[in-house]
Amino acid sequence: MKTVRPRVHQLTLAALYVAVGVLTSHLVVVPVAFAKAFPVQHFLNVLSAVTLGPGGAVSVAFAVSVLRVALGTGTPLAFPGSMFGALLAGLLYRRSGRVAAALAGEIVGTGVLGALVAVPVAQLVLGRQVGFLVYIVPFTVSSAAGALLAGALLPVLRRVPALQRWLR
Repeated sequence: MKTVRPRVHQLTLAALYVAVGVLTSHLVVVPVAFAKAFPVQHFLNVLSAVTLGPGGAVSVAFAVSVLRVALGTGTPLAFPGSMFGALLAGLLYRRSGRVAAALAGEIVGTGVLGALVAVPVAQLVLGRQVGFLVYIVPFTVSSAAGALLAGALLPVLRRVPALQRWLR
């Protein structure tokens, strides 16, 4: 039974992150060139990268994106705008064990990789012709805001006894 308990804890934590992402998705959204920038997603990407690893972080980002699009609080650009940052944050955190690496991974993954992938998504899915670099600045600003918030709150959250096991 020891293997079941950590999995249940991880799934519960992932569900909590998804719930926070969906519940806040109508509060902190910044419209940017056919996209809706959502800094809370990037905050959650860093938290899930640190607590759940790269696979869990991408799963949380995907679930939040699906629900945001379904509820009309996001666009299809939510997928590249969140999942690349989550993946890179998780991989860099796993490799280094440093929160700063997760923050950098989130900002570069979303701000550069996600922004570049968003261009063909905007063209194919939304039917919008946009410049090749149009999303880099807004995606970077949004991801930096969320990542820096996570970087500021992680030391505080690490002092909460119930969270210490997850936030090492």
